[in-house]
Amino acid sequence: MTPVLDLQAVEKRFGAVTALSEVDLTIDRGEFFALLGPSGSGKTTMLRVIAGLERPDRGRVLVEGREVTALPPYLRNIGMVFQDFLLFPHKTVGENIVFPLRMQRRSRAEQQEQLAWVSRLVRLQGLEERYPHQLSGGQKQRVALARGLVSRPTLLLLDEPLANLDRELRREMEVEIRRYQRELGIPFVYVTHNQEEALTIADRMAVMYRGRIEQVGDKLDLYMRPETRFVAGFLGHPNRFSARVLEIADGRMLLDWNGVRLRQERRFETRAGETVELFLKSERIRLCRRPDEAAALPNRVPGRLQDAIFKGVFADCFVTLNNGAELVVAATPDAAGIPRESPVTLAWDIADAHAFPVEQEGGGS
Repeated sequence: MTPVLDLQAVEKRFGAVTALSEVDLTIDRGEFFALLGPSGSGKTTMLRVIAGLERPDRGRVLVEGREVTALPPYLRNIGMVFQDFLLFPHKTVGENIVFPLRMQRRSRAEQQEQLAWVSRLVRLQGLEERYPHQLSGGQKQRVALARGLVSRPTLLLLDEPLANLDRELRREMEVEIRRYQRELGIPFVYVTHNQEEALTIADRMAVMYRGRIEQVGDKLDLYMRPETRFVAGFLGHPNRFSARVLEIADGRMLLDWNGVRLRQERRFETRAGETVELFLKSERIRLCRRPDEAAALPNRVPGRLQDAIFKGVFADCFVTLNNGAELVVAATPDAAGIPRESPVTLAWDIADAHAFPVEQEGGGS
């Protein structure tokens, strides 16, 4: 099946800065896809190349099998929603929404038909005659979404669309945007630096770093099975520490972490005596009040609880280990009631931590 969007070896430079380097990406019909990465990683540049607002220096952009690399934005049938809404303050809600149709010289009857359809979709009925200054932040966001959807585009691009909303409204709009995408069945490509937002809203995602795609796939795969050191450190804010390889046998490594022996999967070439870096998400660690509770897990480290911060559905526990290191554990809420300085044991399975060579940089950057 022909993908709706196909980027082939796309490169984009701004002077001496390489914003995109050899980017390949396909997005299929019906996908909700997120581009995630830190500021300056190339996410917005990629979106602008897809939209036709930037011309790549090399590579091709295809939409439904048709090359659009050299086409202007208005000939690509791609909708776009920006972070700052960009509503015309002197135009009504209805006029703002149908503006793309006016630029395409659609008839007045078609404009009104599409306005009625998209207003029902995003729940703006009855607000068509208001002006932007008369709207709440959430209503302004719905107008921006409606304007991006009114021409029934082949795909919709969203560039940090919720960044200017407060937390509660952002959560509400995450649910709404997923609903719009599922009702329409067209691909949404959603750019954000907020990993919680990306993991909540998208089905598939790509993590970007320094103009390259580090890893692309199902969001659970990226979160649970990172393939690069950057992705392992970026998703989930994991604990991070280094250990020395003592021996290798049967596809596993025996490690020394400041006097503590750990067992870890071996997924790359290494030798005894070399140092590896481990990434261990706080929710993958089990906090045990008694040592025997950890007996079934291969990695067990004793320590003392220094603090526990209650966060509702879980508690962040800060544990100083007997080897002098500190780990953060996302434990059950009752852990907030454990007295400080209580002895505890932290335990995790072999597959819960992810190891990488210390000299490796993300994605060959």
